[in-house]
Amino acid sequence: MTGKLTEVGHPIPPRVFPPVFHLFKALLCLYVVIRFLWPMPWPKWIKALIAITLMVVFQHSYLSLLVFGTMFSPEVPRTVMIAVNWLAGSILFLAILQLALDVISLVTAAIRRRSIRVPAAVRYAIGVVALSTAAFAVSQAIRVPPVKEMEIRIKNLPAEFDGYRMIQLTDLHLSRLFEAPWAEQTVALANAQNVDLIVLTGDLIDGTLQAREKDIAPLAKLGAKDGVFTIPGNHEYYFGHDGWMQKYQELGLTTISNGHIVLSRGEGKLTIAGVNDVNATRFGLEGPDVAKALAGAPEGAPVILLDHQPRNARVSAAAGADLQLSGHTHGGMIRGFDQLVARFNNGFVSGLYDVDGMQLYVNNGTALWIGFALRLGVPSELTVITLKPA
Repeated sequence: MTGKLTEVGHPIPPRVFPPVFHLFKALLCLYVVIRFLWPMPWPKWIKALIAITLMVVFQHSYLSLLVFGTMFSPEVPRTVMIAVNWLAGSILFLAILQLALDVISLVTAAIRRRSIRVPAAVRYAIGVVALSTAAFAVSQAIRVPPVKEMEIRIKNLPAEFDGYRMIQLTDLHLSRLFEAPWAEQTVALANAQNVDLIVLTGDLIDGTLQAREKDIAPLAKLGAKDGVFTIPGNHEYYFGHDGWMQKYQELGLTTISNGHIVLSRGEGKLTIAGVNDVNATRFGLEGPDVAKALAGAPEGAPVILLDHQPRNARVSAAAGADLQLSGHTHGGMIRGFDQLVARFNNGFVSGLYDVDGMQLYVNNGTALWIGFALRLGVPSELTVITLKPA
């Protein structure tokens, strides 16, 4: 594997998405240029300039790969990333609206048996809709997440843990888009819930230790009665897993790597286990091992398993977990896209599932990746979970 080296010697993958992904994006943007932009009654030089701008913006992830060596941490001003995501989102929504317009035009033309000329006013209208929708989607993506309260019932939950409250934070993706001020507000909101436990299920950062030093600092203020636990997500491995896990420890976060911690309340016990991300083996590190994580756990104590990705939930259920908390999918980001995202995660994308008797909760994410900062119908969340006996 080639790529730039992080400060702890682990390579950042030069590609995560295959070349066909970037080709598809280029063709999608070209479709918008040909079908939406070029028919506009504007001077050709203006249309050509806009077309070039759109093509460049829509390939911002690939350009980030070429310039910064990674698609996941472009070190550019926050305002630039907001503008880029807004324009990229506008292109995406324009493609959808233009496709709908083309289909309607073709059907109408077939019925009337003559060609249909789309008025410029219609194109202006769908342009305004696309730009406005993208602006709203970006605003929903980058906001401090609202609190989501939910109740999860667990088999054999000791009476001492009935009503136990915990927060799940996941996919913070601290970066030039989610900087220290956002982290400060999110931490303050979490602490205000006054819960028993806080867990962070991976992808806390995007960037090197040096780049994220200020942005990660607010996490040291997280506090709960029984502590703050975290596991690695795939992005921790992209930027040097060992260095980041050590940094989390220095911030007061208890890291769990294929292991567990037992919480006690009187005679009652609750096991909090955590596994490594499935991408670990790509970096020559230990992959997820549920059996190892649960080895020596007290018999009869319910197990809450932290696994960044939900795809291996059936393995967790077979190993004896009672509740798995995951993230990674960001809930699909846009309503409708969730079905596509689910296909890459064994059908799990958002919300609560019953997996062979185990409860699986897939969190929509506290934030998301800087390269696709859009949310529409899939809100971010700061999740407060109350445990109740089944």
